[in-house]
Amino acid sequence: MASAPFSILVLCTGNSARSILGEAIFNHLAPGRVLAHSAGSRPKGVPHPGALRLLERRGIQTGSFRSKSWLEFSGPDAPPIDLAITVCGNAAGEACPVFPGVPLRAHWGLTDPADAVGEAAEDAAFEDTWRWLTIRAQALLALPLETMEREDLTAALAEIGRMEGAA
Repeated sequence: MASAPFSILVLCTGNSARSILGEAIFNHLAPGRVLAHSAGSRPKGVPHPGALRLLERRGIQTGSFRSKSWLEFSGPDAPPIDLAITVCGNAAGEACPVFPGVPLRAHWGLTDPADAVGEAAEDAAFEDTWRWLTIRAQALLALPLETMEREDLTAALAEIGRMEGAA
């Protein structure tokens, strides 16, 4: 019997840009091996148009992406979470809700592409964020997640968070 996919929750304050991209990247790179979600402490309500444009350019369907509260992942009916990754400094500093089980936590801080002004600048900023998140996701996915000891995975996650491009 196959084991459940490794579940990742990518967190940011607004859940409209970086966390949406992180969810898309993990699900695109490792379908079946990981199952990624995204959420925010104060969700904007909709994904950022720059994030949606980038996903469309990458051929990723955007209809299922939505900006949602991290509280959706803290109740008794929430999906299990193996790893919670914050991708912005604000979310990393906030008191996270208690997620079922005892998920690992990591911080992969990146500059917010939504701060760019003008569509061309936004698109360039979102491309940079996509690249940095992809490099980190690939580094994580190169690890034997399913068999690593918790403390070894925690150390690897911290090292990934310090990779080039960290904010």
